[in-house]
Amino acid sequence: MKEKINANKDKWLQEIVTQKEIQSTLKSIIHSTDDAISVVDEKGLHTIINPAYTRLTGLTEEDVLGKSPTIDIADGGESMHLKVLRTGKPVHGVRMRVGPNRKEVIVNVAPVIVDGVLKGSVAVIHDVSEIKYLNEELERVKERVRHLESKYTFADIVGESRGMIIAKEQAMKAAQTPATVLLQGESGTGKELFAHAIHHASKRNNKQFIRVNCSALVDTLLESELFGYEGGAFTGAKRTGKKGLFEEADKGTIFLDEIGVMSLNLQAKLLRVLQEKEIIRVGGGSPVNVDVRIISATNIDLKNAVKEGRLREDLYYRLYVIPIYIPPLRERKEDMPLLVNNLIRKSNQDFGRNVKGILPEALNILLDYAWPGNVRELENVIERAVINMKLSEESILPKHIPPLIDLYEVGIIKEKLISDSKNTPFADFDWGKNNLKNIKDLTEKVALINALKSTNGDSLKTAKKLGISLRSFYYKIKKYNIKKIYECK
Repeated sequence: MKEKINANKDKWLQEIVTQKEIQSTLKSIIHSTDDAISVVDEKGLHTIINPAYTRLTGLTEEDVLGKSPTIDIADGGESMHLKVLRTGKPVHGVRMRVGPNRKEVIVNVAPVIVDGVLKGSVAVIHDVSEIKYLNEELERVKERVRHLESKYTFADIVGESRGMIIAKEQAMKAAQTPATVLLQGESGTGKELFAHAIHHASKRNNKQFIRVNCSALVDTLLESELFGYEGGAFTGAKRTGKKGLFEEADKGTIFLDEIGVMSLNLQAKLLRVLQEKEIIRVGGGSPVNVDVRIISATNIDLKNAVKEGRLREDLYYRLYVIPIYIPPLRERKEDMPLLVNNLIRKSNQDFGRNVKGILPEALNILLDYAWPGNVRELENVIERAVINMKLSEESILPKHIPPLIDLYEVGIIKEKLISDSKNTPFADFDWGKNNLKNIKDLTEKVALINALKSTNGDSLKTAKKLGISLRSFYYKIKKYNIKKIYECK
């Protein structure tokens, strides 16, 4: 009997030792984590808290252990520990305030079940302010990644015309070198698209790509943005100074758009970057080394700018290492179908539409236009056309295309009307003294007359050719009193 008691005693002692070892191990784990943790037993009394809990709530083991979990609730609400003990179910993401400082936290509590019996609960408590900080930090990182990444690649450049093929081939070769690139072309031709693609295909693609519009800032602001400044360099300057964009773009690429408007003072500083690979901050004296690939762009003739004294000749030759000419849209009309279909797909994504394509009659209208705003203007027209369509319509029709008339086109129409016909009813039209509405009316009138002549005065065929309803056709005929001015039949 005595031996049996001793055996049971040894067994109980071993179990106690084992439980203590388990509890000690559990406590070590809980204490080692940076998450605030509290543990209560089946009676709802605190048995364990860790240092992170004390840091978060301001409550020590002396304040908490052996006491109800309501001890740490600042607003007198329900304890999540007690709720879990009552229901046997975990709770997640509960916001509450804890401790003397009423710290805002998010609480997750899980039941502790041993052999099917509820033995207590464990709470993990997260600081809301820390979560907010981490979310903000994540957004900053995301923004930095967006800033680092070039938006476009060569696959995004649409065009199979000879001019575009040559431009893309030159840009691809340029991407494999660290040489300075000069992108030349009218506004809206896609110079920034090429700059992004060159950076993306270069060895610098894991570093910064920074775009600077040289015409968007006054001279003094542009200087401090590009080259940075030392503390106290001017009124309102940060005491610690500020890095410029050339320093930010170190080991990466800086894209200087509209380089032709830069002042001669800044041109001298830019020349130093190109020649010496260094900058001097505003208000500073010591040079700062920078390793930056410069891509510049212009829509003006830089040779003329040199002749007129608006551009330094030495800077011109530093910029003109790899010149790439991007043709205007009017010089690559064969790319129009590709561009239009690509822009339709983009508009479908942007506006949640399902437009299949464009009818030949509508495409012909686009092909007949000179596109002074180039691809940027075409994108605007396609977006407006898609928006103008009914949800049931699948193809862009002539009626969906907004009026393609501007002062550039008016000049062409004026030349065409006046050059070869003194006997037309518009020969005496004073182009200089009429506003845009009168010019548009005249253009519409000419279009109606030409269409009537081509259909031998057939009203139905004329309306169909112009892409308007018969009712609208008769309204315009009456509006312009066309038959009294010009006999169409």
